[in-house]
Amino acid sequence: MFQLQSDLRSAIQIAATFCYINPNRYESPSARPISVRTPNRLRPLHAAAVERLAEKPPICTADELHYVSVHNSDWRLALWRYKPPPQAPPRNHPLLLLSGVGTNAIGYDLAPGSSFARHMSSQGFDTWILEFRGAGLSAKVASKEVKQPINLPSGQMDPTSKKKEHDVFSSKDQLNPNSDSSAESKVSSAEETKEMVESDQSQLLMTFTETFKRFSERLSNLIKEGSPEALQNSTLATQIRDLSQRLVDIMEEGQRSVSPPFTDLLDRFSSTIENLQTQIDLLGKYNWDFDHYLEEDVPTAMEYIRKECKPKDDKLLAIGHSMGGILLYAILSRNVCGNRDSKLAAIVTLGASLDYTTSKSSLKLLTPLYVLSGAQADPAQALSVPAVPLGALLAAAYPLASRPPYVMSWLNRLITAQDMMQPELMEKFVMNNFCTVPAKLLLQLTTAFQEGGLRDRSGTFFYKDHINKIDTPVLAIAGDRDIICPPEAVYETIKLVPKHLCMYKVFGEAAGPHYAHYDLVGGRLAPEQLYPCIIDFLTIHDST
Repeated sequence: MFQLQSDLRSAIQIAATFCYINPNRYESPSARPISVRTPNRLRPLHAAAVERLAEKPPICTADELHYVSVHNSDWRLALWRYKPPPQAPPRNHPLLLLSGVGTNAIGYDLAPGSSFARHMSSQGFDTWILEFRGAGLSAKVASKEVKQPINLPSGQMDPTSKKKEHDVFSSKDQLNPNSDSSAESKVSSAEETKEMVESDQSQLLMTFTETFKRFSERLSNLIKEGSPEALQNSTLATQIRDLSQRLVDIMEEGQRSVSPPFTDLLDRFSSTIENLQTQIDLLGKYNWDFDHYLEEDVPTAMEYIRKECKPKDDKLLAIGHSMGGILLYAILSRNVCGNRDSKLAAIVTLGASLDYTTSKSSLKLLTPLYVLSGAQADPAQALSVPAVPLGALLAAAYPLASRPPYVMSWLNRLITAQDMMQPELMEKFVMNNFCTVPAKLLLQLTTAFQEGGLRDRSGTFFYKDHINKIDTPVLAIAGDRDIICPPEAVYETIKLVPKHLCMYKVFGEAAGPHYAHYDLVGGRLAPEQLYPCIIDFLTIHDST
């Protein structure tokens, strides 16, 4: 059985790697009900109910927020809509954006000056982002209200808003207003106090780091040794809370001796641990796989968008990042095999492939899961958990990746290349973008690293086997420093598309700039270097 490593690096490496067959983490199990009723077989796909919200939750920065219910399912899918401005060029097709595994809509709309979705709408495309079941604002059909997620501390949503530091000795002067100490003695006292504070801060950081390591080890062991049923009992929850309380005690101690910026870091970590604890209690309710997205979520969203926008040929344009791109390939494959119209006028994939076997993708870390599961075993048994709380784990790890002594700095290169994202946007992205990921989804995605590439849940249908017969134009884009989906992996799929329908482009230069996995969507230079390529491609196929 696959063993989750007990050291901190391995525990979080696994968590970080899970997220990127793509990538704003605002998801919280308390933000929406998580219960899913998975059918014994897939059902017909029609929108059973639709809803457009007059008032959006503050987290939604789109022009409109729509909900559509998946027929005979517990899920209402959230659709973020960005309407083109009046001065934008007219377009014939709406544009659907699909995100990666364990992510939500914020990756496509990170900030006003860094918004892939807003940029596409400014070019005339009626742009929609789908949030899959279990991600972002998607909710249960039975829920009559749109519940907002628990707000993380303000520093997480707005990293630039920090507490002001106070003089370490000003309070001492206030306590002794009549002190007749000389200026020299005050300076000497201040220097001594500063040294003491720095020493306390250094010691607290060591304690903080070691406690986090012990927490990761303990959590890994609990998950490894437990069954899905065990994860629901109160014993595990009590153990998680006990570990959380130890961290809280350390944070309270730190507030007495540590400068405000470091205390703020600890406050955020405390909130993250509480969120992780909540997600652990709900892990057993994540019960869907890749084919649920493919056969239920995406078709339901496409049908709804077509009805809203009424394109003349009843088709959409679509862009998929990471798993979103994999889904688009799978849709084309399934439909051409069944002699059906995919309803897609053209697609763009960003860092996506159906077959990773020839690449050096860091996702090969997942391969043992499939081998040990025996293909037919229960995914929850193969992982020892029914789901992975990816969002909470990454949010917990990020402070150690972004601040001295940078013990987790290797996390950054999974997401972005050097100098391609502003630090405050990187923090918002990690703290607000990621969600909990079902084991069934992960286990099915691991087949992309086996001979023949990605297959359906039965293991009998190989999606790449039919790509050579598709009739939909495809633009496949890769990043030169993408270690999640390297250029050779992207090429492994696009080479199968009929030559007159395909385009393949690698972004990044030998001397820089470079593009890692998320840079293809939100990199600093993407609007001027990468977006025009996409817009030109979509414009050509929007007019045909």
